[in-house]
Amino acid sequence: MIEMKVAGIALDAITRSPIVLLKDATDRRALPIYIGQEQAKAIMAAQENQKAPRPLTHDLIVNILEGWDMVLDKVVIHSLQKDTFYASLILKQGDTHKEIDARPSDAIAVALRTNSPIWVMEEVVAEASIPVDRDADEAEREAFREFVSNLRPEDLIKRFGDSTSNS
Repeated sequence: MIEMKVAGIALDAITRSPIVLLKDATDRRALPIYIGQEQAKAIMAAQENQKAPRPLTHDLIVNILEGWDMVLDKVVIHSLQKDTFYASLILKQGDTHKEIDARPSDAIAVALRTNSPIWVMEEVVAEASIPVDRDADEAEREAFREFVSNLRPEDLIKRFGDSTSNS
């Protein structure tokens, strides 16, 4: 899994639909997730530490968690099926852990309110992320190509030993 942070909310240039943009710690990959207008407002409010005069839905969820001595351990965005992302809230109450199905936008809104980490499965990042730093990606690929081109079988034997001999 890869921990990601909310980079912000953007609007799709064509559809004008809101997108929450998650970035990895190296700022090399971004994961865009289309969300609804209300969820975009909830995420932006959490990012800006805005408090509503009365609890809104995500604030209510946080209040319920606190009222029952539960902690949001983390949010996991675990799959992408037919252009739909799936997430879970991983809750902890004492030694008990529960996994609750959630829309990623709602999970992110609650995670921001509780300062909980947001994790994304590597296969989801691989399938749906967009590169942010193409130059760094190309430099990394070139360094790997150079490493492989200079690799000799005896280097591997020295490093890992001879697996054909039985000791």
